[in-house]
Amino acid sequence: MTSTLADFYDAELARHHRHLVAAAGVGPRDRVLDIGCGAGQTTRDAARAAPEGEALGVDVSAPMLEIARRRGAEEALRNVTFEQADAQFHAFPAARFDLCISRFGVMFFADPAAAFANIGRALRPGGRLAWMVWQDQERNEWSVAVRRALATETDSPTALAAFSLGDRAVVTRLLSSAGFVSIGFAQVREPVFYGPDVDTAFEAVAGFPFVREALARTDEPSGEAERRLRDLLEAHRTAEGVLFDSRVWIVTATRAIG
Repeated sequence: MTSTLADFYDAELARHHRHLVAAAGVGPRDRVLDIGCGAGQTTRDAARAAPEGEALGVDVSAPMLEIARRRGAEEALRNVTFEQADAQFHAFPAARFDLCISRFGVMFFADPAAAFANIGRALRPGGRLAWMVWQDQERNEWSVAVRRALATETDSPTALAAFSLGDRAVVTRLLSSAGFVSIGFAQVREPVFYGPDVDTAFEAVAGFPFVREALARTDEPSGEAERRLRDLLEAHRTAEGVLFDSRVWIVTATRAIG
């Protein structure tokens, strides 16, 4: 089941992934830190791009990391490792990394200021970061439309946290305080992919934590919210599968020298 979920996330974000790879520009000797690596696609790609360097992926999910390690071994990548760690306070080697990447993995820290400072210490002076984060919730159809279909006006703290770095001023302040300069934002507008058909998409979306919570607390007649959700997915079915509009930022910055 976890493996299926990992494959879903990689497929969901395939269009976004190529933009992050281009922005990161991993060099052949780079030592790369990947925050919130999940099943490790981004980490493994970084390792392949840095044959004379290395890539470390960290995540809090042991099941996802098990998949990441297995796939790294299957792909015979000798310069990739994975650790279960919370980047907010994990003791990374100081000034070890040339580049920090993240694909939607840096929005959930309880104390983002502490987390960004800790990540900054792990980068060498002049080291870079390239992170992908969601823009504001209202600019992400996948969240707004599903929430309306479920007739819910409130979101769980976890659901709201996904958009916690949508405000450029907030991100700039946090990164500046953590010792980063040359902070930039590039907008990416690509659809998220929920599956080749409505049944597959429904199974996937119904498994999202914020959807499960909404369905569990509804006081509507049985099946009514599920019917609306299916209707929504049907309305977004295209020749390429079930797609929803999304807006993200690719955040780039450099750790200050001196």
